[in-house]
Amino acid sequence: MPRCHALSLLLCTTLVPLLAAASTSTATRPANRPNIVLIITDDLGYGDVGVYGGTGAPTPRIDRLAAQGLRFNQAYAPSSTCTPSRYSMLTGEYAWRQPPAQTSILDGDAPLAIPPGTLTLPVLLRQAGYATGLLGKWHLGLGDGKTAVDFNGEIRPGPLEIGFDTAFFIPATVDRVPCVFIHDHRVHGLDPADPIQVSYLKRIGSDPVGHEHPELLKYGADRQHADTIINGISRIGHMSGGNAARWVDEDIADVLTRRAVRFIEENAQRPFFLHFGTHDPHVPRAPHPRFRGKSSSGIRGDAIVQIDWTVGEILDALDRHGLIDNTLVLFTSDNGPVLFDGYYDGATDAVGGHRPAGPLRGWKYLRYEGGTRVPLIARWPGHVPVGTTEQMFSLVDVLATTAALLEQPLPAGASSDSINLLPVLLGQTAAPIRDHVVQHGIGNVLALREGDWKYIPANADTATGIGRGADPRDTRFAQARNPEPQLYNLATDPGETRNLASAHPEILRKLAARLDEIRHRAGR
Repeated sequence: MPRCHALSLLLCTTLVPLLAAASTSTATRPANRPNIVLIITDDLGYGDVGVYGGTGAPTPRIDRLAAQGLRFNQAYAPSSTCTPSRYSMLTGEYAWRQPPAQTSILDGDAPLAIPPGTLTLPVLLRQAGYATGLLGKWHLGLGDGKTAVDFNGEIRPGPLEIGFDTAFFIPATVDRVPCVFIHDHRVHGLDPADPIQVSYLKRIGSDPVGHEHPELLKYGADRQHADTIINGISRIGHMSGGNAARWVDEDIADVLTRRAVRFIEENAQRPFFLHFGTHDPHVPRAPHPRFRGKSSSGIRGDAIVQIDWTVGEILDALDRHGLIDNTLVLFTSDNGPVLFDGYYDGATDAVGGHRPAGPLRGWKYLRYEGGTRVPLIARWPGHVPVGTTEQMFSLVDVLATTAALLEQPLPAGASSDSINLLPVLLGQTAAPIRDHVVQHGIGNVLALREGDWKYIPANADTATGIGRGADPRDTRFAQARNPEPQLYNLATDPGETRNLASAHPEILRKLAARLDEIRHRAGR
C-alpha cells in the first residue's frame, strides 16, 4: 500500500498556520480547533463503566464525563488485541492489511510497526499547529529492526518519529520487559553503570525468575508470564540491569497522571493533542494501595477505580485552566475485557455479578462483540451533543474525523480505512454513515458486522497467537476456534447466542462476499 513519506507529506498535505500557537490567549483559537485529549484504556470492557451498566467498580468521573457528552453504544476497537487496534487508530488503516508485525501483540524489543513518514494522527495534528504528546502505553515497537534496540542509548525511531513532539511511555505492556519508562529517546532514570539487557529468546542476568521462585511473587503466573521477577511480579521475557529505572507498578498511574497534568499546564496557551494510554486494567494488576478494596470486584475492579481517578485528574486540570469549552475529550478502550490473562490475581473469583463485557459475548482476543465493542465517550461542550447514539463508530475513524474537524485534506492512499464521522460526532445527522465494521481477532482472523448482521467465518485454530506457555485451562483456546461459519442478528440477539447461518444462507453468502471484497481492496 502506498505511503506518504516525510517530504511528500509536506507537499501533499495542506499545512495550517500556527494560529493558536502564536496567540497569547486561548480565547482567539478558531472554533474548529479544539484541544484534543484522547484517553485510551487497556482491556477495559464495554460493561466495565457505570454509565454502560457496570456494577463492579464505581466510576463517577467517567460517568460525569458521559453525562456532559455523547455516549456511543455501537463503538468498536479495530481489533480484539492492543497493538493492531492502536496501529489502526493512529494510521487510519486496518492493521491486518500490513505484515504480521502490525497484527501481533508486540514484545518490548520489537521494531517500530509504523514506518516514519506515514501520515498518522499526531502528524496530522502537528501540521495543524498542535503540540502533540504521548503519555502511558505505547506498544507499537521501537527501532528500525535492523539492529537490536539499545536501551542504554538513543532509542529511535519511536513515537517522536511518527508525529509526537514529546513522549513518556511504557514500551509495550506492563507484563513485558523492559519494565522502564522511556522519555522521548532514552530510558528515564537509567544509571549508565547499570546497563539494561533484554531478551525474549533466552535467560540473561542473575535476576530470579517466577517459574523457579514462586515464593517471591505477589501472586502466581502461568509459564508465559513467569520469567524475570520485577517488583514481586514475574514478566514475559528476561531483563537484567536498569534497577534504578525500573518502575514500581503501584506508582505507574500516579507518575503518568502527574505528567499528563503537566503537559496540559505547559500547553494551555496553544492547541494541544494529548494521547494518554492507561496501563489499567491490563495485567499484572497492581493498583496503588489507596485504591485497594474500593470496588466490589477485587483487584481488577480496584484498577478500574484507579482509571476513574486518573480521568478525574485530567478533567480537573482542564477545568483549572479554563479549557473545558475548547477541548474535545475522547474516552475509550483498545479492546474488550479479560479476567484471567496469565496471572492468578483472583480477578476471576472476585468478579461476582459484574459483567465486564455487559450483555455481549466474548472477551479480549476474540471476534465476538465482547472482544471488540468498547466504551466511547466524547465531550466538547457546545459542539458535541449530550446524550447517546446508536451510530457505528470504529477507532480507525478517528483520523479522518479529526482531519475533517481541522479542514485538512487527506492525501490519496493515506488512512485508507478511516471514514469521516464528524457529522455523527457533532450530532448533525441521524442517518448512518458507517454501515459496517471489520473485527479482527487473535490469529489474524476477521469478522464483519454490516447493519444488524454479524458474520464470523469458520476457522480451525487461532490459538497459536495467544503465546507460549499459556495456561491450557485458558478458555481463549476453545473460544477462538470456529469450525463452522456463524451468523447473528445483533438487533434481536446482541449476545450472539443463536447462529442463524443455516437459516439465512443468502445473507451468509452476501456478507462473506463483502468481507472478501473489503479484505482485498485498498481501504474504503
